[in-house]
Amino acid sequence: MRKKKILEGTVVSLAFPNVGTVEAEGERYLVKGVLPGQRVRFALKKRREGTLLSVLESSPEEGAASCPAADRCGGCFYRTLSYEKQLSLKEQMIRGMLEPFLPQDRYEGILPSPCPDEYRNKMEFSFGDAFKEGPLSLGMHRKGSFYDIVTADCCRNCDGDFRAVLSAVLSYAQERDLSFYHKTTHEGLLRHLLVRKGAATGEILVALVTVTGAEARTQVDREAFVQTLVSLPLDGKISGILWIGNDSVADVIRPDETEIWYGQDSFTDQLFGMAFTITPFSFCQTNTRGAEVLYDAVRRYAGEDRAGVLFDLYCGTGTITQILSPIAGEAVGVEIVPEAVEAARENARRNGLTNVRFLCGDVLAVLDTLAEKPDLIILDPPREGVHPKAVGKIIRYGVDRIIYVSCKPTSLVRDLAAFAEGGYEAECAVSVDMFPWTTGIETVVRLVNRNKENCI
Repeated sequence: MRKKKILEGTVVSLAFPNVGTVEAEGERYLVKGVLPGQRVRFALKKRREGTLLSVLESSPEEGAASCPAADRCGGCFYRTLSYEKQLSLKEQMIRGMLEPFLPQDRYEGILPSPCPDEYRNKMEFSFGDAFKEGPLSLGMHRKGSFYDIVTADCCRNCDGDFRAVLSAVLSYAQERDLSFYHKTTHEGLLRHLLVRKGAATGEILVALVTVTGAEARTQVDREAFVQTLVSLPLDGKISGILWIGNDSVADVIRPDETEIWYGQDSFTDQLFGMAFTITPFSFCQTNTRGAEVLYDAVRRYAGEDRAGVLFDLYCGTGTITQILSPIAGEAVGVEIVPEAVEAARENARRNGLTNVRFLCGDVLAVLDTLAEKPDLIILDPPREGVHPKAVGKIIRYGVDRIIYVSCKPTSLVRDLAAFAEGGYEAECAVSVDMFPWTTGIETVVRLVNRNKENCI
């Protein structure tokens, strides 16, 4: 078997999400997982692409990591950089990606997170071993590994309550010698621990995820598990503890079975003075204080002019729908997750909003059932972006403005190209750092209609 060529070089630039251009032996190669200024060793896997083997010299911009697990944990990427430097890098990357669609002076740059540390209101921890046949761990995947788990009891992205719950659950499982679910053999019990917390209310929802079946449930003593958690000295208060059975072979949390072991199956948080009920699988921005910055940008781009009908597509629990309801005669949210739609309806009732309604279904299908013609469309799609066929349907409405909220820049620029073909021009954009220390970034773009010939 031919050996891969090993090269050494210096990273001269970075593209989203963390793909560096490395100069080596007079040529340039693309290598993931690097930072500008680093000198690295990599193995060629394609003619111009390499796999990182090691960092030989740190970048002059790097310093001591701000988390003790930064060298092992795959949850963060920029922990050796200052917060200001990572913001600058993210801004440079997004500015370059938007350049074909937007004049440089119309990109407003990146707004920082109000809380760079302990900002997450949701954590999905995985059970596994620290190394093959090693001790039980609970936390995040090790860098570059699909199997090894780094115990995240020192994670800086979530607050002390998350870390206390993680440590208590891990100790509970270790003391009882509970097994974890092996991804290769599909045997074992424990899969994930889901923890969500209201930033404004302090309410905490905990879900233990195991394989399904009566035998699996009996391995975890329900009363002892609940007592372990409710007796913790937390800053917040546990509102619910759930057991979720999941038999999917994929490494995702899917609720094949659900039981409430304590309290309720939801918690409450607040944004802009409005209350929102959040369930285990409701979409809700994971950085609550950052979400206020993000949604304030959405409100600013939507403008103050009253819209007759507003469509909020991929609306989750209806946060944007409700925030923008004051400028709409009617606001219609569309979301595919049934429990998120129910939560959105409850949120609207709780907040006394009478001009909003929510529909459950895939955006592509629901658009065919709506009789109303919107005056303003908000798009906040999942990471894969808007379905290409849905883009066509949205363009045919011919609204003057579309506000696109993106959590994945590569999907955004693909969709911007499709909207441009339909006559929509990117007028302005701003990014918000919702995920400090990671490669994630949210971007809001206002699109304006320059061609109304295809309107319906």
